[in-house]
Amino acid sequence: MEPKPRSLKFYQADVFTSQPFGGNPVAVFPDAKGLSDDELQQIAREMNLSETVFVFPPSDPAAVVRLRIFTPTQEIPFAGHPVVGTMHVLAQLGFIATPEPVTRVVQECNIGLFPVDLHVRDGRVTRVVMTQPAPQFLESIEDTEDLYLVASALGISKHVIADAKWPLQVVSTGLPVLIVPVRTLTAVRSITPDPSAIMHLCRRFGANGIMVFTTVTVETFATVHARMFAPSIGIPEDPATGSAGGALGAYLVQNGVVDVGPMTEIVIEQGYEIDRPSRILVQVESDDDAIQTVKVGGQCVMVVEGTLNF
Repeated sequence: MEPKPRSLKFYQADVFTSQPFGGNPVAVFPDAKGLSDDELQQIAREMNLSETVFVFPPSDPAAVVRLRIFTPTQEIPFAGHPVVGTMHVLAQLGFIATPEPVTRVVQECNIGLFPVDLHVRDGRVTRVVMTQPAPQFLESIEDTEDLYLVASALGISKHVIADAKWPLQVVSTGLPVLIVPVRTLTAVRSITPDPSAIMHLCRRFGANGIMVFTTVTVETFATVHARMFAPSIGIPEDPATGSAGGALGAYLVQNGVVDVGPMTEIVIEQGYEIDRPSRILVQVESDDDAIQTVKVGGQCVMVVEGTLNF
């Protein structure tokens, strides 16, 4: 007997942009109850975006929803742009009440509960800001041979990394990422990644991807220009990465790359090399030279409404 056909509504939003076809797209399934793990992965593979989010009732009454996040190849415990995009979609659909000017809700994901602030004006969500886990500063890469391997994996000279004068370090605000400083914008834009070499380095250093940055930017409003490569989780290059953006913001503050105050605001430009320009706002709150809170946010725009039949 053939299984009964099913239909699921889904929505797609471009995240960390105010314009369609910019930022990082995410597919959101607002009602995923009853789907098996295999079906969730199959659907994410079919959507073929860097992440697809499935919304479930929360297991903790403090949260409004529980989110499960899948890349085309695997489930991941936490991510930035999927959370920001999903909360924007749910608010715009009326699934979440959003009194003005700011509504704080709690979302549940596989690593716990985290607050999300929805900024609202004239009934529209203008910005979504998520609080991320406290930063962890993990392994630093100091060996010259390792530096050469990183440069080789990115297809650039090791000198443009060494001359940046900041450390290569694995940092996590939910997902560990290897932060690589590069001296020039030209070098960052000329990167030709070797996916297999990047996967090897990520396994070796316990990272999910490599986030490359330079303080030389395309736009005058930006603090840093960045690129993110995560082939080990099915993302050759990500146009806008909220989790890595939080880690990068914490790294910039920790290493004094930016001027640091009680509240340090950082704007990351990303996605320019793959024609999806993105703007990620990172806010790092510090006290007594210690980072207390990392928040990541931005604008979103809904671009697709559809039905998946299977």
